Amino acid sequence: MTNDSSADSQRLGLLQVLLCGAAIVTLSMGIRHGFGLWLQPITMDRGWSRETFSLAMAFQNMAWGVAGLFAGMMADRLGAYRVILIGGTVYACGLMLMAVAPTPALFHLAAGVLIGVAQAGTTYAVVYGVIGRNVTDPGRRSWAMGVVAAAGSFGQFLMVPVESSLISGFQWGGWSWPGVGWQGALMTLAAASLLILPLARGLRERGLESGASRPQQSIANALREAFGYRSFQWLMAGYFVCGFQVVFIGVHMPSYLKDQGLPPHVATAALALIGLFNVFGTYLAGSLGQRMQKRYILSGIYFLRALVIMIFLAVPLSATSVYVFSAAMGMLWLSTVPPTNATVAQIFGVQYLSMLSGFIFISHQIGSFLGVWLGGKLFDAFGSYMPVWWIAVALGVMAGLINLPVRETPIVRSALQPA
Repeated sequence: MTNDSSADSQRLGLLQVLLCGAAIVTLSMGIRHGFGLWLQPITMDRGWSRETFSLAMAFQNMAWGVAGLFAGMMADRLGAYRVILIGGTVYACGLMLMAVAPTPALFHLAAGVLIGVAQAGTTYAVVYGVIGRNVTDPGRRSWAMGVVAAAGSFGQFLMVPVESSLISGFQWGGWSWPGVGWQGALMTLAAASLLILPLARGLRERGLESGASRPQQSIANALREAFGYRSFQWLMAGYFVCGFQVVFIGVHMPSYLKDQGLPPHVATAALALIGLFNVFGTYLAGSLGQRMQKRYILSGIYFLRALVIMIFLAVPLSATSVYVFSAAMGMLWLSTVPPTNATVAQIFGVQYLSMLSGFIFISHQIGSFLGVWLGGKLFDAFGSYMPVWWIAVALGVMAGLINLPVRETPIVRSALQPA
């Protein structure tokens, strides 16, 4: 009876972690995925260039990556609960300041630094650390991470149409919902982001927060071990490409489509379709990680991304081609996240999973910085997004190749150094 009760308690605890973690990621990533919808309203209203907006998004991704290192360390040592509370509060503050910032400098601080720091404390690296410590079966970690990644994708599908409706209103049949404008929309999202705070209670880790868990390996030794391991370096390089591709597309595709003469609702539907199909893509990638080598999953994703972009550029642009592209890209969008993080856990264990995931993620964010910034920079220079599209293709082929030699077997340690 005691064993059954203990097993039931563990299952309920895991369910709580998955549900609360998924809800937090849904909110955090859902809000973030719609930022491309604000590019034209803000730049037109403020009289700023696209590079100004793009630079703010680039700062956001870099701040997310750098802050993620410290957020991961804090979550591994003190528990995710405190980190998520701080992240949710900063998220709301950043969105409110983003709405009222009168100058590019303040806008960069709000949309760039503050929201980037907030995302570091409310997204995958922190949440995956809790999951890794609650899922003791290594084979099921990939699946569990796929569930939470799918939630982030559902957040995009759910939130992007809502954000678009908040900005410009919504009409269907004889019924209409007037928009509140881009500033009112940001204020509304700021209020919604505060829901992250009560959800954080579901990720409390009593042992970590009370100091009962004693680390067997120091942070310095864990970092030295990871950065000296070639497979960790390959995973970081692949994640760089992931960041470049998804953030360039997510931020600049709405403007690219509008420049080509397509109506705004096509871009909104495209971003929503990416989110919808990535629900299936991330869950599928996480599930496949239980049955096949994750390096092959990652390589396949990157090769397919390059192919999908090439086909999209080759066929005549229309609403139909955009929707097909969005659905295909959606299947591949965040599907790199579960196998990458599960591979890190499989190689190095779960003690410093949030921290190591944070270091891999900063590589993703460097790619994100370049993708979103070059999108605006090269557009202003050439009047076209085409050079960046082809850079994304070349990087996809490179990432497919460098993930093939990754070794997934647990690392062999001769002796652990005490912290």
